[in-house]
Amino acid sequence: MKVVILGLIMLVSQIAAYGQSSGGVDEIFLARDDGNGKAGEAVSRFFTTDIPIYCVVQLASDASVTVKMNFVAVAVAGVKPETKVVTTSYTTKQGQSRVNFSGKPYDKWSVGKYKVEIYVDGKFAKDLVFDIRPASGTPDGAAFFQSKTKPLAPTAPRPKPAAKPKRN
Repeated sequence: MKVVILGLIMLVSQIAAYGQSSGGVDEIFLARDDGNGKAGEAVSRFFTTDIPIYCVVQLASDASVTVKMNFVAVAVAGVKPETKVVTTSYTTKQGQSRVNFSGKPYDKWSVGKYKVEIYVDGKFAKDLVFDIRPASGTPDGAAFFQSKTKPLAPTAPRPKPAAKPKRN
């Protein structure tokens, strides 16, 4: 009898653990704009010109919850590590299981490593680390560009102009 009860307890605990998601979140992903003002395909790298950046949170249920997103600078030049760049939250309505956050800078993103942290009803659920890289053709991309031009050949010195006659 003790073996059966112990086995039943183990089975129930395994089912309960299997049914739990990470803080009520099935999936989070980041995306660029699809060209129509909505989140496109999931990506893990961005360029400084990718504006806005979307964070899509797929919840494990459609119950009403408050979802909070912290957009954090992890390793960005000139920014203290772990600085929260953007913090926003949204309370879903009954039946909603997806939250779309978006963020954009005043000008363009700074190059570096970032992460988004997701909280559901005040409890940490998941985070996602990503990079923002220089876009080609932008000043912050210049460090990665090396010119292949050759130095100009030396030129012969110019002759001095003839002296002008003096007036009396």
